Amino acid sequence: MTLELLIHSIVRQTTILIAKLATAGGARAPLAQVADQVFLDLVRELEREGVSRRVSADMFGLGLRTYQRKIQRLSESRTDRGRSLWEVVLDYVRQRSMVTRAKILERFAHDDEAQVRGVLHDLSENRLIFSSGAGPGSVYRAASEDELRALRQMRPDEGLDELIWALIYRLGPATLDELLPDVGIEADELQAAADRLVAAGSVERSVEAERPVYRSTSLYIPVDALAGWEAAVFDHFKAMVNTISARLEVDRNDVVQAGRVGGSTFTLDVWAGHPHAGEVYGTLARLRTELAEQRKRVDDYNAEHGLPADYDRVVLYAGQMVIGESDARDEPE
Repeated sequence: MTLELLIHSIVRQTTILIAKLATAGGARAPLAQVADQVFLDLVRELEREGVSRRVSADMFGLGLRTYQRKIQRLSESRTDRGRSLWEVVLDYVRQRSMVTRAKILERFAHDDEAQVRGVLHDLSENRLIFSSGAGPGSVYRAASEDELRALRQMRPDEGLDELIWALIYRLGPATLDELLPDVGIEADELQAAADRLVAAGSVERSVEAERPVYRSTSLYIPVDALAGWEAAVFDHFKAMVNTISARLEVDRNDVVQAGRVGGSTFTLDVWAGHPHAGEVYGTLARLRTELAEQRKRVDDYNAEHGLPADYDRVVLYAGQMVIGESDARDEPE
């Protein structure tokens, strides 16, 4: 399989996962900014890998000037330099009791009209502004502080603390400012969730360089938890991504490291009456039990003796699914 085909296949599977999450439980999560976010995040990660913008542009199949213009367009408003289009449009609507779409498009005439319309749609989907009417005469107004507060109280937040816990566990030690881009909530909501986690003993808070820093040495979401499953999904996905990334960086001639990092996938075909069916179906449960017992032994020892300055965090993840198949050869023609 070529590298290009592998990347294409991974992107395809990731979009399937995003679509499943966006519609989980009948929800319809707004996705207006996902494509732009993916582009900008990928640009930043390529820069972290030391790839120059000229090379990155070539990887995207764009000329350097076109590539730079696209980054600039998505990163900031061309009308109000130094601020994102999303931010300046929201501020413009907030400064007026009501404003028509035509006036907004006129105000941001130097920005791409489709981008401005997309921002308005996204702001409406997130209930930061309200709209009525259709076409150029559509009228927008910003949600008041009281309305925003009421909407936050109405919005179900079961599982929020667990998701923040998972982020701190995987991305910490980190300040809340460093975590904010990854959580997609307001700063005060993140602070409140972090405070609750500290009070519950799930997260530790310390001061480093005169800034509060958050870390967690453990994460536990019960298998049958009705709330918090989002944290478990994130933690599993993050562990898988980190494992694949680490495997790509391992020197294959280093037998020790190559044996410690990696993953394997096994597919087993069984059916009703198969002598090994019960054993296969019970594999995940047995692995969970064994790993849970192992984790308890390790945690108990660490709690008694403490952690040294340098240590290895070993991440193991396991998943299982069952796909019903039929043999086409047995079907009548």
